[in-house]
Amino acid sequence: MQTFHAAPASFLAPSAPHLLPPVAPALRGALSAKGPVPAAVTSRSRACFPSSRSGSRHRRCSRAASSGAAATVTSADDAKKDVLIALSQIIDPDFGTDIVSCGFVKDLDISEALDEVSFRLELTTPACPIKDEFEQKANEVVAALPWVKKVDVTMSAQPAQPVYGGELPEGLQKISNIIAVSSCKGGVGKSTVAVNLAYTLAGMGARVGIFDADVFGPSLPTMVSPENRLLVMNPESRAILPIEYLGVKMVSFGFAGQGRAIMRGPMVSGVINQLLTATDWGELDYLVIDMPPGTGDIHLTLCQVVAPLTAAVIVTTPQKLAFIDVAKGVRMFSKLKVPCVAVVENMCYFDADGKRYYPFGQGSGTQVVQQFGIPHLFDLPIRPTLSASGDTGIPEVVADPQGDVAKTFQNLGVCVVQQCAKIRQQVSTAVSYDRSIRAIRVKVPDSDEEFLLHPATVRRNDRSAQSVDEWTGEQKIQYGDVPDDIEPEEIRPMGNYAVSITWPDGFSQIAPYDQLEMLERLVDAPRATAPAVASS
Repeated sequence: MQTFHAAPASFLAPSAPHLLPPVAPALRGALSAKGPVPAAVTSRSRACFPSSRSGSRHRRCSRAASSGAAATVTSADDAKKDVLIALSQIIDPDFGTDIVSCGFVKDLDISEALDEVSFRLELTTPACPIKDEFEQKANEVVAALPWVKKVDVTMSAQPAQPVYGGELPEGLQKISNIIAVSSCKGGVGKSTVAVNLAYTLAGMGARVGIFDADVFGPSLPTMVSPENRLLVMNPESRAILPIEYLGVKMVSFGFAGQGRAIMRGPMVSGVINQLLTATDWGELDYLVIDMPPGTGDIHLTLCQVVAPLTAAVIVTTPQKLAFIDVAKGVRMFSKLKVPCVAVVENMCYFDADGKRYYPFGQGSGTQVVQQFGIPHLFDLPIRPTLSASGDTGIPEVVADPQGDVAKTFQNLGVCVVQQCAKIRQQVSTAVSYDRSIRAIRVKVPDSDEEFLLHPATVRRNDRSAQSVDEWTGEQKIQYGDVPDDIEPEEIRPMGNYAVSITWPDGFSQIAPYDQLEMLERLVDAPRATAPAVASS
């Protein structure tokens, strides 16, 4: 049984506000702008965005010319306009925007005879859950044009690329999404969920890796059975080569020939750092991290230092004690700006004699969803095969791909793909510079609101050690040091929590989203005294 909860409206892209006149330096630094959130056209999750990647798939559609007075086109440019107008009927179900406006249509080509059309639909992930529907619909709407006799559609996806503005370790530079599977409590089936989720995503067509972050009790060597069970190092690049099993790359301390570790916390963090960042993962759409129990050094290392996590999946069981520990983990991810996108309640029930029994009670997963606003809840049964698959080395979704458990994980995989794409879209457009009005646009998380900040306001309120004395709190950068007409050269997202702003003088400013919101409230507040530094 799965219980689906509506995703927050903040995941949907709000429409652009009306353009405002240029923001003069004498005006206040922030303006508010609100716009309606477009409704999703369909409840089916898609989570695919414009891109370019090899490994494409073709579909050709031919039809006889209409016997009636078919319309004709006189030039290739007119033909392309017709095709784009037809394709604009196809709406992205998550954001309510047509695929032409989203930039999905690439390599549009019209034959010299003006009767054959070929183009490519680019997706950011090969695991797009309704890519077949997009392909079919694109063929239908273009083939319906009266002058078209043949349609050739290619489906492709882009190379993996992280949504991160800072310098990443070389091994992580080609990973699009990093998913933490966490429970903060041992024995709830977290490793089972992590492994089966990884193989579900792989079955959807994605390139996937698993990182077992539990040094004290690694589970991965038991749950999978690759022929090669020992990590090796490339002698030339000195990079760790991951083990591969059924198309999924994996790294675990249990494959390092050490078994289980006996070491202190700082050493463990160093081992985790090395195993994750020194591995040559190659191009991955999703890296699933099987987090260890607790909320200690390892978790902070993974969330803050080593890798910009895209999202987290929370695993719990029906007991109240499990909820207490899981709540700590959700709060930790919240503070570290890692969105929790789904809750998996494991060992919920079993069916016997035509009835469903809940031996451990009900409500832990629902309580997590309701209390913390996590959008999706998935229930897993008490099933011997699910437990046995973890001991035989063959994941349940591989052993029984048509079973009820596999269907639950399929829905979880669709949810993860959808939510990760929404998060990437939200992060990539959260902060941008609008040169037409010379203002920095900031979309408020978990809201349909947007506000504007004057660039000089943001630059003058940098709180880094380069701008503020760490010991005295004295402002090193004075109001007059920053010109009123300063403009950012580049704004790039840094994970889910901040943006990196590069200024013309070479200064690189890290601006957390929370700091920008506080700045907006500061400049928006009435002033009873002389203008503060935040004034523009």
